Amino acid sequence: MTNDPIHGATIQWTFEGPMAAKTFEHTFGEDGAITYRMLGGDSDTPTEAKHGEIAQVSENVWAISYLGSAGYTLTVVLDFDTNNLISFASNEKELSQQKGTFEVVGD
Repeated sequence: MTNDPIHGATIQWTFEGPMAAKTFEHTFGEDGAITYRMLGGDSDTPTEAKHGEIAQVSENVWAISYLGSAGYTLTVVLDFDTNNLISFASNEKELSQQKGTFEVVGD
């Protein structure tokens, strides 16, 4: 059993910029499993991350990084004081940065 606001929670985040108006839902299992899906997308079936890590940065700031099925690594920093996030998506050819907000919708 972990003692953090992420394991066992479902968190939705919405990006600004190129991914504006798209909301992604992530479910973080107590066992470390991470699944994700885009709400309103083509499929309601969540995708399971190949590998993920969660780390505390400060009292209310957490970093999550996982390897997605399409070969991208997504790293997101969540600030639980402001509900703001910043993320980096990368693969062997690209790197992009996104900002946005998040909401815990279930635990």
